[in-house]
Amino acid sequence: MYEGQWRENPGSPDASRLSSTVTFWLPTEFLESHGPDAVRELALKLSADLPFASGHAGLAFNAELGLLEVDQWIQRERLRHPGMDVPDESASLHLGDRIRGVHWLNFLGPPVLTELGGVEALRGRLKSPGTTVQSLSGERAVITLGSEPDAGDVTQSPVLPAYRELARVLEPWLYFQGDSRPWRDTEGQRRWERRFLD
Repeated sequence: MYEGQWRENPGSPDASRLSSTVTFWLPTEFLESHGPDAVRELALKLSADLPFASGHAGLAFNAELGLLEVDQWIQRERLRHPGMDVPDESASLHLGDRIRGVHWLNFLGPPVLTELGGVEALRGRLKSPGTTVQSLSGERAVITLGSEPDAGDVTQSPVLPAYRELARVLEPWLYFQGDSRPWRDTEGQRRWERRFLD
């Protein structure tokens, strides 16, 4: 499934600048039947001509939010499985040039990649086994954390060390929704957003 939208970007220093958001969904069955290499290749093809500042791909909860029982289940399970994303398309209203978390595939472009010193500097800072930094056209890159997406499980140890390493590198550019939006459970949202940092 594909969703796309354009909107003014109030998070940008230039408030007149437009930002765009595009979302692609694949069923888990696609990953299971075609394998993670096919998913990564598809993500690279889809991103090839997009002038992105950032983007990501990985596992995500895909449920009808707004139902109290579903919301409560996701709130509980997201803390157990930190590698799962909880999509929130409205976050792009506040995102600006910041990055919305750490995932299996992490796409970076200007300005963050430039401020990090480029691809070689980023490679020098990421040492976890299985982490790769691939240069893309247009001064962009994709950071892949392992050979396949991993939901993680806090009942096991260590919990996604490569994700934690990248989160520490990207921390100054990470977007924390709790800073700009009200939440019913502000503390729970803070724990979720800082799951790879605290």
